[in-house]
Amino acid sequence: MKVIRTSKLCERAGAYYVRIQAMARQHGITLEEEFDEHDTPDAKYIVILDGDFPAATCRLFALTEDRAEIGRVVVLEEYRGKGLGRLAVTEAEKWLTELGFKRVTVNSRAEAVGFYKRLGYRETGERDIDCVSFICTGMEKELLS
Repeated sequence: MKVIRTSKLCERAGAYYVRIQAMARQHGITLEEEFDEHDTPDAKYIVILDGDFPAATCRLFALTEDRAEIGRVVVLEEYRGKGLGRLAVTEAEKWLTELGFKRVTVNSRAEAVGFYKRLGYRETGERDIDCVSFICTGMEKELLS
């Protein structure tokens, strides 16, 4: 597996492919719902490749000067259970730390709260956040410099 920090259109296309296959198609989410104001040409994504084929992704963006969000953490169905979600999130955290961010938030679907807790996130108390087609729980983590 190869981890890349997107810098080119073809790499972003890999992130979009994973999101379309594993979220839009699987959960019946429209493209308009899946892709929002944070999906710009300047957006940052982690893409994990199996050879040349994208297998997992996540998106990261600034919320404030010292706080960022990781979202759209997606792993293709045939790659689930192999640690790619964890790899995508930890690589995003490293990148955010290098960019100077001190805290990171995620809006977790109910079934993924335990996943984020194992990665050191804590619930913020913000619940029932409308995350397009899901109800989510706010979580956050302090990034170590």
